[in-house]
Amino acid sequence: MRPDAPRICAIADALDLVGDRYSLLIIRELDFGVTRFSDIRHNVGAPRETVANRLRKLEEIGVIARRQYSEHPPRDEYLLTEAGKALRPILRQLRLWGEQYASR
Repeated sequence: MRPDAPRICAIADALDLVGDRYSLLIIRELDFGVTRFSDIRHNVGAPRETVANRLRKLEEIGVIARRQYSEHPPRDEYLLTEAGKALRPILRQLRLWGEQYASR
């Protein structure tokens, strides 16, 4: 590795996938059992387009899965995949750290 080259890092790679505020909050909501778009959007407080984009990205990378729960009208819900469930201890530790060091 060259001294001036960027460091290869799995943490940076993970943050590229799920490290933005709304992605982590969406994963939190799914872990709490909130699975429907409007409820997720309400609880994370993000604009509709932002939530839609994050859900699409999380589905593309395999962290969540979409499942239709109504045909008329067509409605989907979102569920954590095994990869998404594997984030539970990380979110728990982030919450504990936030309670200790970042809470106002």
